[in-house]
Amino acid sequence: MKTSLKHTYTFLFFLGIFFIPFNSYVGISFLGEYRKDGAIVFFLLSFLLLFINVLFQRKIIIPQKSIFFQFLLLFVGWLIVSTLLNITQVYENYLKQTSGFNRFFRQLTALSIALILFITSYNVFSSYSTKKIFFLLRKVFLASFIFVSIYAFLEILILVFNFSFLKSVFSLFDNFPFTETQLDFRFKRISGVSYEPPFLAIYLITIAGWMFSYILTGAGIKKYLPTIIIFLLTFFSGSRTALIVVLFQFIVFISVAFSLNKKFQKVIQRFLLLIGMLIILLFIFNGKKVSEAIETKVSALDFKNNLTNNISNRSRFGIQYTSLLIFVENPIVGVGFGQQAYDARDKYPKWATHNNYEFKEFYLNDDDKSFPPGFNMFTRLLAETGIVGFLIFLSFNFLIFYQCKKLINSRIDIEKIIPIVLLVSFVGFLINWLQFDSFRVFGFWICLALLILQIQQRKIKNE
Repeated sequence: MKTSLKHTYTFLFFLGIFFIPFNSYVGISFLGEYRKDGAIVFFLLSFLLLFINVLFQRKIIIPQKSIFFQFLLLFVGWLIVSTLLNITQVYENYLKQTSGFNRFFRQLTALSIALILFITSYNVFSSYSTKKIFFLLRKVFLASFIFVSIYAFLEILILVFNFSFLKSVFSLFDNFPFTETQLDFRFKRISGVSYEPPFLAIYLITIAGWMFSYILTGAGIKKYLPTIIIFLLTFFSGSRTALIVVLFQFIVFISVAFSLNKKFQKVIQRFLLLIGMLIILLFIFNGKKVSEAIETKVSALDFKNNLTNNISNRSRFGIQYTSLLIFVENPIVGVGFGQQAYDARDKYPKWATHNNYEFKEFYLNDDDKSFPPGFNMFTRLLAETGIVGFLIFLSFNFLIFYQCKKLINSRIDIEKIIPIVLLVSFVGFLINWLQFDSFRVFGFWICLALLILQIQQRKIKNE
């Protein structure tokens, strides 16, 4: 019975990994901010079976001695303390038919679900060696990526190359779980099986390091395909965030790998040569279109123009700016976890709200129950938890990078490659949090569990 339960919750967990990018369906309303995520259904079921396993005298494994886990406890503790220190204001807060306490418990529940994923990941991984779990995880990520790529290439063929006869084939994906097909004929941007391009961007950032790693471990020319496809999907998604972050992740990847040994140097050199040849061929056969496409992407990075003319960006920067104003007024303990929107409603700058329908129809409309996002994890934490909470979170992330760097110095190639993938992934998550304010980043918690496992198994090996 115990073995059967273990196999079942492990299977459900990896099924959740496969479904991470799937969030284009109507969703399950009571799951809150997780409502559209197909993966969370499997992750929660996996945790439930893991918990039931306790009845058969098998304990849930918690890495209580890990400094990462201790930092998490410290961070969650401060979230609660900072809110209690603002209890009078939290009691009076009311916005969008939601009280301050209601909002606090909702946000704490959302964070708890993320921590449940972390604990589930750690328990599943603990039954394997680091090497085996790495290859197993990568295999599932690849299977998911292949599915997303097929979907995305159909989008590209229909939207960019006008192969409209493929619409009937594309609509077949409606029969797949957690998927509702949609085509963006206005902007011709792809979103894959995700709800919209920004969520496809988060998925690409999540798996980029894992797909890059095939360059170091694969054989033949096919080992370069996952990386090339990552860049193609990033390009056609039209996401500025994905374009910047994935490119930076790749630079980190090749810089670290290139510095380790001659074997990796040769592989990287061959890949860069291949990419150079492909770019030259593209310019030879269709130079005009390639130039226009590059010019379009470069112009999309014009932040000054985007700030003044793009409504969504004005909202984004306006809310981030307001969070900093709140922090200046409450520098030590902030205003309490989940309370940023209550203090912000009277502080939004005119340059952000003027002629901006998003504030009128959504963010300042009490009939719309959705809270305005903070758009930046760091400015949100400064506003809600003050400098104390911000420094705890920053120190936690600094420690992650430090430990990845230590593991990369291992003598064995695979023990180098795993922390390289983790480092590249954490770099992506950290940069992405500059424009995303939720802990609902599945890849982060999965990678954290793997990092702790590798540190522990290496320590045992050395002893």
